[in-house]
Amino acid sequence: MTAAEFDTGLLAPGWAGSPAASATSDAAFLRALLDAEAALTRAQAALGLVPEAAARAVTGAAAAGGFDVRSLAERARGGGNPVIPLVADLTRAVGEEYGPYVHRGATSQDIMDTAAMLVAVRTLDLVLADLDRTAAGLGERAAAHRDTPMPGRTLTQHAVPTTFGLKAAGWRSLVLDARDRCRAVRASLPVQLGGAAGTLAAFTVYGAQDPTALVAAYARELGLAEPVLPWHTLRTPVADLAGALAFTAGALGKLAVDVLTLSRTEIAEVAEGSGGGSSAMPHKANPVRSTLIAAAARRAPQLAATLYGSLAAEDERPAGAWHAEWEPLRDLLRLVGGAARDAAGLAEGLRVCPEAMRDHLGLTHGLIVSERLSAELAGVLGRARAKELLTRLAERTYAEGVPLAELLAAEPELKDVDLGPSTDPACYTGSAGALTDRALERR
Repeated sequence: MTAAEFDTGLLAPGWAGSPAASATSDAAFLRALLDAEAALTRAQAALGLVPEAAARAVTGAAAAGGFDVRSLAERARGGGNPVIPLVADLTRAVGEEYGPYVHRGATSQDIMDTAAMLVAVRTLDLVLADLDRTAAGLGERAAAHRDTPMPGRTLTQHAVPTTFGLKAAGWRSLVLDARDRCRAVRASLPVQLGGAAGTLAAFTVYGAQDPTALVAAYARELGLAEPVLPWHTLRTPVADLAGALAFTAGALGKLAVDVLTLSRTEIAEVAEGSGGGSSAMPHKANPVRSTLIAAAARRAPQLAATLYGSLAAEDERPAGAWHAEWEPLRDLLRLVGGAARDAAGLAEGLRVCPEAMRDHLGLTHGLIVSERLSAELAGVLGRARAKELLTRLAERTYAEGVPLAELLAAEPELKDVDLGPSTDPACYTGSAGALTDRALERR
């Protein structure tokens, strides 16, 4: 097996082939590790701590590639992380004259954590672009169906009417919440530089009068934030990232599970723009995008829980807590990246079926507006009598299938009461239109 065959996503159709898959691959992590090493040497050169020629040599060797991912993975077992063998290979690649400037003053966790932040930033940029596409697609549908009535459902049953515009505006609002959280955490992700135990001591040996200036220079080189303290056991950046990613997966999951419900054959109020096929049933057009998004939403909380658990990091480098972060963090980035890709396609291609929604408003023969009728009849008959009457007529409607409006019209005590549009579900959507407008004002 070649390095290119590693981790192709055979069992992960949710992220396989997505931009996030490339951004989180073994090759992408190796690139980030090399970028972190090269940037450290450049930052030291910028402060006069190493020769400019050393910075050029390390950067050139890091950019040239030729590092064996499989060999690094196998040799990582010797020290528990891939930085140790990578430093050895990079030092050889740089050559005898400038090799000693590779990784000078740093520890493996400095490079590993900084590389993880680079991978996260690069992946979040892709996620944010897809979240913007998703929000735009949902916004278009919310505006187009601002006043399209449909059944509101609570605990799986018809409740009162709502509009598809309000439902789509709600999906969009969650997506924008996710976007805002991802933007904020992306801007906050920092470099890590602390040396062996977070004191920056080695850098003073190598001539740094103020090692914190080196941290600032390192952050500038990589376009990451400058931390107040080394965070080798202060895992706020990873926890914040976990929270934003888990929230994003759940926000997209809400869209997905609603579409899965509404696209059932017997409901068919929406449909994915292009469904997936079946190996056995030629007629199937499965809502595959929604299915994969829903799967990601179910996995993300457990991955985030592992990262939150790693906040309990003992001493100045924990044995296991730090190591436990690497795979779930990558899995979270991949899952959310794939879900965001699928959500963008889902939102842009979603087909809405207003006729089915209108038909379904009549499934309960008018009972869907019983709340409105209860309030209006209370003013005519009194609250207790109105409740008793509607309860009795509702039982008849269920049993006989006779529209509630007909039964009400036949009641002697209501002969002079004009219920008019009060029995029309399409006329009982409350402030749905105004709420949709309000939600769409958010950019």
